[in-house]
Amino acid sequence: MSIELPKTYNPEEAENKIYKLWEESGFFSPEGLPSVTLAKEGKIPEPKPFTILMPPINENGSLHAGHALVLTIEDIMIRYKRMRGHQTLWLPGLDHAGFETQVVYEKQLEKEGRSRFQMEPGQLYDEILNFTLANKKDIEGQIKKMGASCDWTREKFTLDPDIVQTVYQTFKKMADDNFVYRGEKIVNWCPKHQTTLSDLETTDVEQKDNFYYLQYGPFVIATARPETKFGDKYVVMHPGDKRYRGYKDGQKIELEWINGPITATIVKDEAVDMTFGTGVMTITPWHDAVDFDIAERHKLEREQIIDFRGKLLPIAGEFAGMPISKARPLIVEKLKSKGLLVKIDEDYKHVVKKCYKCESIIEPQVREQWFLKMKQLAEPAIKAIENGEIKFIPEHYKKISLHWLKNILDWPISRQIVWGIPIPAWHHEPKCVPRPGKEKEIKKCLKTVIALEEPRCEFCEAKFIRDPDTFDTWFSSGQWPFASLGYPDSNDYKTFFPTDVMETGGDIIFFWVARMIMLSLYVTGEVPFKTVYLHGLVLDAKGRKMSKSKGNVINPLNLLEKYGTDALRMGLVIGNTPGTSLALAEDKIKGQKHFANKLWNIARYVLMNISGISTLKPEIKAELTAEDEKIVSELGALVKDATEDMDQFRFYLAAEKIYHYVWHTFADKIIEESKTKLASEDVIIKASAQRMLLEVLITSLKLLHPFMPFVTEEIYSNLAIKNKRLLIVEKWPD
Repeated sequence: MSIELPKTYNPEEAENKIYKLWEESGFFSPEGLPSVTLAKEGKIPEPKPFTILMPPINENGSLHAGHALVLTIEDIMIRYKRMRGHQTLWLPGLDHAGFETQVVYEKQLEKEGRSRFQMEPGQLYDEILNFTLANKKDIEGQIKKMGASCDWTREKFTLDPDIVQTVYQTFKKMADDNFVYRGEKIVNWCPKHQTTLSDLETTDVEQKDNFYYLQYGPFVIATARPETKFGDKYVVMHPGDKRYRGYKDGQKIELEWINGPITATIVKDEAVDMTFGTGVMTITPWHDAVDFDIAERHKLEREQIIDFRGKLLPIAGEFAGMPISKARPLIVEKLKSKGLLVKIDEDYKHVVKKCYKCESIIEPQVREQWFLKMKQLAEPAIKAIENGEIKFIPEHYKKISLHWLKNILDWPISRQIVWGIPIPAWHHEPKCVPRPGKEKEIKKCLKTVIALEEPRCEFCEAKFIRDPDTFDTWFSSGQWPFASLGYPDSNDYKTFFPTDVMETGGDIIFFWVARMIMLSLYVTGEVPFKTVYLHGLVLDAKGRKMSKSKGNVINPLNLLEKYGTDALRMGLVIGNTPGTSLALAEDKIKGQKHFANKLWNIARYVLMNISGISTLKPEIKAELTAEDEKIVSELGALVKDATEDMDQFRFYLAAEKIYHYVWHTFADKIIEESKTKLASEDVIIKASAQRMLLEVLITSLKLLHPFMPFVTEEIYSNLAIKNKRLLIVEKWPD
């Protein structure tokens, strides 16, 4: 065997050719794997399934560095298990990404001088659909560029009809089981995007504001938001506060306020912090969660002061129609003119909630929404995690998950956006016109009905109006593990569920991971995956979070074109311990490009010096000398060590050990020492060196393949080995 590789490795040329070869081989699908074929022929036992579901990638842009990391880690897992003989399935997915995609499209509308509020819902939906479909092909191509060996024949989209059907069935089951309710509660409202957000979709930001002390009758109250105070007619104090024991719960007092005299009511409630301010506060039940709870407990009236666009309502008098930022200083000036402004603290630091996408300040609002009762759903998840049914990597995420689940709040699952899965609910028209003979049963008319198609009222002629809201994306994505596999009747669901590994970012453990566990246990009775592997953020070279405003966003596609996919993959995995953030420097990727070239040159040297031998023809193999036997034995120790690392999800360690072996042991030591042996006139020494070099090369290629699939496959394809297959399905070395 004497083959000469080209002098240099061309990643772009090789990668396109090899990925096409892999796709055409059918090895991305579990049905096409040699182990499955042999099992069907009865030659080996049926291989054990190994399943990963790709976290659905948003169809609203391009791959970013975080996606590149996800695809690299998951492809390493799937390639390793494929080489270990497992029946592997890596199911690719794309996400409609509801609110996030609509935000992206609204920015495009703004550039065009348009607004979604001036569009018919159907028109907006169709435009966003076309936008995402246009991105779909590009994203798929980018995933392939990363070398992702996923089964494209099983690709799923979160708006596929069967996925939507499963989501509807789950919602109906939850409604029947009394987990769903619709009610007026205080929610996080984004005035810019005009939708409700869950607590997980808001960010807590510390900022400095003025803190205003105001005279409220005989009391001094303090607030950072004077614009909400127009409707304040309840003054609350702790029942144990001795300073105010002269006031009785329910007592009425007359006082002068912003727009004239009012009657206020004394309320005693233990929610008041006696050590904060003066220990007395007025409440705005419509615009503050704590105030809302107090009003609910005491059955107090609540009145809206700020509309859903963030502007003051007529109750604010001359300030009606003004945005908060403009109205606030004018309101303070009026309070001052009336002698109601006591003082201003100009250095008040407090935490405000902001929309995680547009950074608008969240305005708490009371709205009728769909909610899920979460405590009962969380209990089986808590039990499964505590019993060790799910392994967390790194382990501290187990404690974090349990803390969140044990303190879980009800989940508002409706969003006031067009793009997403519509909530299958219908609301009865207000007026009832009885059907003949049903006059006495008119009170039986159902106010709200959950149904896929418009229902018909049994007792009256009124129509039902479709609920305008869509599901929170995380409600549908939370069902991804079983929905994407065709729950409950498909062979894929029966074969590949529960899945083996859920690999994703630690920043969405509550958004997604915990909800998948809860919903899967509720619907299927089983945990959705056995292991949760959580990676950290990909940071810039200086360890800063990437952002467009900082101008430090690293585009992985640019790095691919410059250095090749294998170099990017190795740069992403070496030094990347689970759960910790990774600083991605271009020099690191460049260094791995040098390593790919080094591997290529090693292979060129070996191939030029192994004329006449084959690893698969024992009759012509020479006996290894003791020195070469030791080299092979030491390589066996590396194989054992790396295999243990791979099995324990220590990919960063396995990659580093293989890298150092290939560069510093194979290239710097073994090859250098082999030059004397290959020049020897002793046939046995020379033949032993040839066989040893080929064995070390082949084993090194197999060990490196999950990490650097393209260059290893390209080299392996040039080895003239009898009965050779593609490296992607060759056996992992023993």
